[in-house]
Order: sequence, then C-alpha cells, then structure tokens
Amino acid sequence: MKKNERVVVTITDMGVNGEGIGKVDGYTLFVKDAVIGDVAEVLVTKAKKQYGYGRLMKLVAPSPDRVEPVCGVARQCGGCQIQMLSYEKQLEFKQNKVRGNLIRLGGFDAELIDSIMEPIGGMKEPFHYRNKAQYPIGSDKEGNLIAGFYAGRTHQIIPNLDCVIGSEVNMPILKKVLEFMKRNGLQAYEEQSGRGLVRHVLIRRGFRTGEIMVCLVLNGTKLPSAEDLVRSLREIEGMTSITVSVNREKTNVIMGSEIHLLWGQDYITDYIGNVKYQISPLSFYQVNPVQTEVLYGQALAYAGLTGNEVVWDVYCGIGTISLFLAQKAGKVYGVEVVPQAIEDARKNAEINGIENAEFFVGKAEEVLPEYYARYEREHDGETARADVIVVDPPRKGCEESVLRTMVEMRPERIVYVSCDSATLARDLKMLCQWGYEMKKWRAIDMFPHSGHVETIVLIQRKTM
Repeated sequence: MKKNERVVVTITDMGVNGEGIGKVDGYTLFVKDAVIGDVAEVLVTKAKKQYGYGRLMKLVAPSPDRVEPVCGVARQCGGCQIQMLSYEKQLEFKQNKVRGNLIRLGGFDAELIDSIMEPIGGMKEPFHYRNKAQYPIGSDKEGNLIAGFYAGRTHQIIPNLDCVIGSEVNMPILKKVLEFMKRNGLQAYEEQSGRGLVRHVLIRRGFRTGEIMVCLVLNGTKLPSAEDLVRSLREIEGMTSITVSVNREKTNVIMGSEIHLLWGQDYITDYIGNVKYQISPLSFYQVNPVQTEVLYGQALAYAGLTGNEVVWDVYCGIGTISLFLAQKAGKVYGVEVVPQAIEDARKNAEINGIENAEFFVGKAEEVLPEYYARYEREHDGETARADVIVVDPPRKGCEESVLRTMVEMRPERIVYVSCDSATLARDLKMLCQWGYEMKKWRAIDMFPHSGHVETIVLIQRKTM
C-alpha cells in the first residue's frame, strides 16, 4: 500500500476514537468517518509497513446502520466521533470492544467472558446528557467572536453553540457571554501570540437541582465590566455561581488553579441517588448524571454490602462512589492524589452527615502500601482488612504495586470500574493470576456518540 493510492475497503470494525477499520488484501486501514458496514472509496494518507490511514472520499455502499447525524458539524467536531452510527449499533460495537479486549489482551476464555457478561447499559435518550461543557472562545477570519469545540486532534474551533449532547441551557449562556464581550470590546485569547483575554467558558448544570455555574477562564486576573456580565447571566433561571478562573500559562490545560467569585456562590450542588455533592469549577464529577446512577447502582450491587463491611475506594475523586457506598457499608476509606478533591470529599461527607468515611491524600500506589505496612506495625503483625475494594483508576489503569497491595489485603470482592477496557484487561489478568476470578462484567454507555465506554467488573477471591 502506498500514500495517495485509492482503494475500496469494507469497514468491519471501529477503533477507540471511532475511526473505521478495514482490510485490503490483509493490509489494515484506519478511516475517519467510516462506520461498521460501510463499503468506502478511501485515499491513503499515510502508509506504514503493517497498517495505514485513509480519508473517506466516497461511500460505495453505505452501512445499513449508518444514520444522518443530528448535529450539523458532527464530522468536523472532535466530540461525537460515531454519531453517524445508529445508537443500537453503537451499543453493540462498545460491548464487542470490551469483550474483545478481555479475550485478546486479558487472555480470558471466550466462553467464560460470554457466560458472565451482562447486557450493556444504554440510554433511552442519548442526547443532551452532559452536565458539563468547556467551550473555547476565539475569532473567525473576519474577526467575529466564536465559541464551539475543537476539531479532532487540532485547536481549530468549530463554531457551534447548540451541542446536541450538551445541556440545552448552554446556547443562551454562550450567546450572552459573546454579546457581553462584543459590547465591552473584550478580545478572545489567541494561542500563538498569547494576546487576548477570554480563553474558555465552563458551564455546569445540576441534573437534579437545576443549579447553573458559569466560569470564564481568563488570560488575566480581572474581568472588565464584570457587573454587566453578572446582570445578563442572572436573567437565566437557575443561575447560581458566576466565577472566573485565572490561567495565564501557555498550556493546553484549560482551567487555572485560581478561582475568583463574581456573584453567587463558588459551587453548585447536585445529587447522585440520595447523596448530595458540592461541585466547584475544579471538581471532577461524572458528566452523565443519568448513567452515573446506573454505574454506581451497579457498583453497589456488585459490592454486595450488608452494613458491616470495610470498603476501600481507590482513586476516589471527590468521594462520589465512596459516599454512595458508605450508605450501605460499615466503614469506607477513600484515596485520591488531588488535595482539592479530598477537601471536596470531606466536605461532601459532612454535608450528608456521613461519618463512616475517611479520606487520604496521595498516590494510590504510595498510600495503599504505606497504610498496609503501618497497620501491620501498629497492630502486632495483624494485616489491614478490606472486605471490598472498589477501584476506578485513570485511563492508564492501576500501578502493579496497587494491585499487589489490594491482593495482600485479601478482600472478598473487588469491584473494578474502568474507562479503558485495554488496561482493564491487563490488570484483570494479573488479579486472576494472584488468586481472584471474574464473576460478572457489564459495559455502561456513559458517553453516547463517542467511542468511549465504561466497564464494571466483579472480581471475587477464589475459595481454596
């Protein structure tokens, strides 16, 4: 296969970023915007020895599962990679992706994986589900202010105020922000020169409470005519928090660490089940509240709590899963590397009157082994006890030291929540070599129209 060659390829699979995958005479091609079932004419844009990349030029025969995207800029925007695939087929693709990784990368038997697989958790309404959005602000070629999202793997802003997976309140808020900027002569940040003031607009909305947060990310310490913006935004029902975040660094990181309150309070509240959470501009909080309740409900079911168990929640964030589990556990310990997140976790425990949750700041790969060793010293060789361990690591999965310490703590059950089924498969392979076995697994579609999927697995200690 050579660059600039034109070939016809049948798409049989899709990758993690939603790109179509097909073979031509055994040679693998990755094709953006192609979906499973398409027969496509493709221009080869990059050719390596074993695989290459191609651009979709023409559909020879569209997939029977191809649909017209609801969003007019779905193809250009980097957010919804697979919106042109029917939702039913999206769910099938995601389930198969997790299943394939468990078999291929984890080395598990296909019959076992199929026998313990539970149906994927999809959404009845897979649009307007996100409770958080971060819109870059920029200017078009004519100098007009724009807001939208970055095109895939670029920092080119695709103008779009009406994102079909975002909250419907986003568009009127963005219109007011852009009108305020134009009215007061405020410039959008320009990455290359480092000039301009407004970089991003963060919008969060409480699913249960309807409370709204707006935070402008600034290349400066002050927002001129801030009272004008406050007056305008307060016209929107539910407005609760208006802040600015200072970020003067030349960086891809969106939020700065310095937050200044313009009006209202510096947080909003929301609920997952019966647990109330305070969410600041910097808080990590699941973006799909409907599916978060499905995911956490599944975690609670897999944990099998009766009210007496000692539970560890590793990579606990602001304590969302910890506090959810604390309602049914004897004691819950949470571990998280971000100090602000642990502050939020402790505050959220206090808000809910939850007294059986304790939180530690630090890397899981350091805190867990240190706690285990210290407990052994302080209790005359008695090992630290954990009945259940819940782990929800970042995309890279767990450090081996964390997995080893988890096994040494001999929990009856481990509930593993993962946003990357490849690293999940790797970690499960180790756990199952060290005395544990998979009992159940389920994929949960937290991010409809993207290539990403959450997976939750119940792992149980083998009986001798």
